[in-house]
Amino acid sequence: MLDRAMQIGTAVEACCMLALICAAPVAYADVKPDPLSSPVWQDLAQKILGAGDIVFDDRVKVIIPPIVENQAQVPVTADARLVPNVTKLVIITDLNPIQHVMTLTPVAGKSEPYISLRLKVEQATPVRAAAQTTDGVWHVGGVFLEAAGGGCSSPAMARDDADWSKTLGDSQGRIWREANGTARLRLRVRHPMDTGLAKDNTPAFYIEQLTLKNGAGEDVGKLELFEPVAEDPTLTMLIKHTLSSGDITVLGRDNNGTMLRSTIASPWKQSLTPSISPKVRNRS
Repeated sequence: MLDRAMQIGTAVEACCMLALICAAPVAYADVKPDPLSSPVWQDLAQKILGAGDIVFDDRVKVIIPPIVENQAQVPVTADARLVPNVTKLVIITDLNPIQHVMTLTPVAGKSEPYISLRLKVEQATPVRAAAQTTDGVWHVGGVFLEAAGGGCSSPAMARDDADWSKTLGDSQGRIWREANGTARLRLRVRHPMDTGLAKDNTPAFYIEQLTLKNGAGEDVGKLELFEPVAEDPTLTMLIKHTLSSGDITVLGRDNNGTMLRSTIASPWKQSLTPSISPKVRNRS
């Protein structure tokens, strides 16, 4: 009887183990070997990208300068326009203390999976762009950035001005029409973008979200920003903007609840020549 009970117990245990193995969900992305040999990439991909397969794809371009002189203002361009059906574009810096830089959600037919901005780096690091397509696959491109570092732990320059809060949220912007029918939008918003890592113990204070809308109130693109975005964020996007699309409205919010709002005028609307009636023209 004792032997029979032990056999039954062993069989039940084996069945339970098999059920656990078969039922275990695939919770994270299928992470492939990293061409940049980052020691943290496996965990980082699971943390930021989550579910979905990963493909390292040369069509996803990350452009940075060969020499970085200011680690608090590193220009980076992420371009996934060669990948069809992109629904999300994420920028990651592997070896930064805060790795997730930003997420762009383009709107089909309204904007392109393209973003140019400046970011902070604390040391030399891989810089990546991950574009997710409608099938859930992440297409990842990246380069290794050689930099001395210290950008994430440097205090914002705005803190040197006693009245910096008076210009908080002030913005500038412009739109240029491109030959292929898209428009290049460039936007700058005054904000210290504190990481919370500076030695002066200033807490994290940064813009969390920006949403762009055209003159009809339609979403053109959405941006989720994090602490590594450089002070006074300067962003360049490619949008679909016709002569009748109207001005672009930018709505935003920082992590302290400050609401941001600005308008970028369409230059071709401003440059229209006023119409002249036939009577006025004949008098000359």
